[in-house]
Amino acid sequence: MPGRSAILFVIDDTQKTGLPHPLMLQQVMGAPLLKWLSAALRDSQVGRFFLVCREEYLEQAKACIPAGAELVTARDENPSDLLHVFLSTADEAEEDLLIVAGPVIYAPCFASTDPGRAPRLANACMASRKELMQALDGDFSFGSFLKEHTDACTDREGFFSVGSVAELADWQPRLNRQLLLELAKQGVEIWDYNNCYVEPGVEIGIGTVLMPGVILQGKCTVGYGCVIGPYTQLTNVQVGNHTRIDSSHLEDCAVGSNAQIGPYAHLREGTQVSAGAKVGAFVELKQTQVGEGSQIPHLAYLGDATVGSEVNVGCGVVTANFDRRDKSATQIGDKAFVGCNTVLVAPVSVGKGAYVAAGSTITEDVPAQALGIARAHQSNRKEWALKNK
Repeated sequence: MPGRSAILFVIDDTQKTGLPHPLMLQQVMGAPLLKWLSAALRDSQVGRFFLVCREEYLEQAKACIPAGAELVTARDENPSDLLHVFLSTADEAEEDLLIVAGPVIYAPCFASTDPGRAPRLANACMASRKELMQALDGDFSFGSFLKEHTDACTDREGFFSVGSVAELADWQPRLNRQLLLELAKQGVEIWDYNNCYVEPGVEIGIGTVLMPGVILQGKCTVGYGCVIGPYTQLTNVQVGNHTRIDSSHLEDCAVGSNAQIGPYAHLREGTQVSAGAKVGAFVELKQTQVGEGSQIPHLAYLGDATVGSEVNVGCGVVTANFDRRDKSATQIGDKAFVGCNTVLVAPVSVGKGAYVAAGSTITEDVPAQALGIARAHQSNRKEWALKNK
C-alpha cells in the first residue's frame, strides 16, 4: 500500500521572520523542520507527499522527504493541475488527507490531554480527498477551500504551529526525545535521553545500544546488536551488525559486521572497513579499504590505501600519499605484516604474506613473502655517555 497522502506547503515567510530561508527549512539539530515533520508523518503511515515550494527552495525541500515515499513537487505559482493528478492516483479507499499550510510540528506523544483548556489550532487541517478534487475542477481558490471545507488540526492531535526560531529552540529537546522514544519502541537501547542526538531518517537495528554523547546524522544506517559510543559521531555512515564504535568520528564511510572501531579513531570519506576488522585508538583512515579480519590497532594514518584481509599494521605506520601535487595509492596484500613506525611512500605495494621491518621507510615494492628492510645500519659507540656527560 502506498500510504496516506499529505499536501505540504513550504511558505516563504522570510520577510516576516528575517531568516535567509523559510522557517520550514530552518535547521533543528542539523535537519530542517520539514524533515522532522515528514519523518513523523511517515511514522503515522503517510507515504505520499505533494510538496509545494518556490523554485529556489525546491531541491532543499525535496531532500527532506523520507526515502521510499512517493513524492510529487510543484512550484507555488500554479499547483492545481499536478495536485489533481496526485489526488486521483491515491488509494480509492483513502477518504481524508492532511494539508499543512505553514510551519508546523507533529509530535503525537506531546498531544494535549487537558480537558480544561481549549484546543490550540495549528497550521494544518484535514480535508476530504473527493471534495478537493471536485473543487479543483471548478473556479478554485485554495484559501477559500481551507476556510470552508476543512477541519483544523490542533494540539489535541499532536499538531503544533511554530512562528519563530525561539519556538523551534523550545521544541528541539522534545523533538529529539520523541524520536528516541520511537527508536526505543523498535528495540534500540538508549542510555541517556538527554545526551543522545539522532537525526530523522537514521535507521537503527534491534538490540543496538546508543551510549551517552552519541550523534547520528545524515544518511546513517546501523545494524542490529551494535554498541555505538560513548561520545561518537556518525555522519552518512553504514554500519553492519554486532559492531562496536567507541568514542570516534566517522563520516561518509562504511563499516562491516563484527568490526571494532576506536576509541578515538577518525574514519573519513571513502573508507570501507570489512567484517571482523579492528581500527583502534588514534587511527585515521581516508579513502582506505580494510579487508576482513585485518588489524590497525593504534596510532596510524592510512590514506588512499587498500589493505587486504588478515593484515597487521603496527603502531605508528603512515602512508605518505601526497607529494604536494598528486595523491598516490598504497597496496598491502593479504596476510602481510607492517612493523611499527614504518613509512610507506606511495605509490608502493607490499605483497601477499610479506613482512616490513619496524622503522623502515619503504619506497620500492616489497614482493610477496619477502622481508622489506629500509633503515640505516645501527652503530654503538662504546662508553660515549661516560665521556660526554
